[in-house]
This record gives sequence, structure tokens and C-alpha cells, in this order.
Amino acid sequence: MRCEHHQAGGVALLAINTDSSSPHKLDIRAASDRCTMSAEHLQEAAASGAPRKPEITVLDRYTLVQNDAVATKRVGGAFKEYFPAERVQETQPTTASEDFGCFGAEWQVPSVFWFVGGTDPAVYAKAKAEGKIGEIPTNHNPGFAPVIQPTLKAGVEAMVVAAQAWLSA
Repeated sequence: MRCEHHQAGGVALLAINTDSSSPHKLDIRAASDRCTMSAEHLQEAAASGAPRKPEITVLDRYTLVQNDAVATKRVGGAFKEYFPAERVQETQPTTASEDFGCFGAEWQVPSVFWFVGGTDPAVYAKAKAEGKIGEIPTNHNPGFAPVIQPTLKAGVEAMVVAAQAWLSA
């Protein structure tokens, strides 16, 4: 869970972004967060003499990112044929709060979400040696700074290879 707090003009905005590994767990987490926030904010508002009760509004909610098994096999196979073996890795599911999950669900089409490594190899090697890979900034982090090349080239190649896997079938 990531949390931001902004206050101006007598109004405080608390923005919370939660991730989950399943739609059911996300529903439970959202309900739990809402109950916890309601109780805590009501108490804080009363204790501070706030002129009104806090309001809780859900601004965004995204569909869980779930790769289609058949599409993943097709795209993954194409990646393995095109890229050298050391450049293709299968990752474990991750709690990404990307809007990407909405596309396949809304259009009712198979979708595959993949990662393109962009971290400077020296930075990655150092973090790995120190057991700090999880501290490397990723997307949506202000410290995220992928090296432009070969990241851009790899990303374009991945998109073309994935498209060809479908267009040539």
C-alpha cells in the first residue's frame, strides 16, 4: 500500500493506492481500508474539532492484471525464439496497479503483460550483490531512470515480436 497526504485550505486529501493478487482479495482489502479509515478519521475529526465528518471517495479502481494462459504461451514462445535465452525470464505474479488489466477485460480479448528490463546493468549487479534488488526504483517512482538504449530497442522488439506471434498465426 502506498499513501500520500495533501492539505490545503482546511481540506485534507489522503490518497491511498492498494494492490492485490486477486479480485476477491482486492474487494476485502478495499472494504477493510474503508472501515479502518472511517473509524480513524471520525475519531481524529472529532478530537480536532473538525466542522464536518470526513468523506471517503473511491476515485479509481482497475481490473486485476491477469495474463491469458494461451496468449502468454504464444507470446512467451515467440520471445524465446527471438531473444537469447538469458534475456527471457518468467516472472512470478506481481501486484501491479496498472490500467492494463482493464483493456483485455473490457474488450473481452486475451492480454499479456510483460516487463522490459531497463536498469543499468552496473546498478542492477551492485543491488543484487548487496541483496537490494527490491530497492531499485521502478515505474511510477520519481527515481526510475531506465537507460534509454538498449531499453527502447528491446521494448520495440518485444512489441513487434508479440504482434507477429498473432499476425502470423
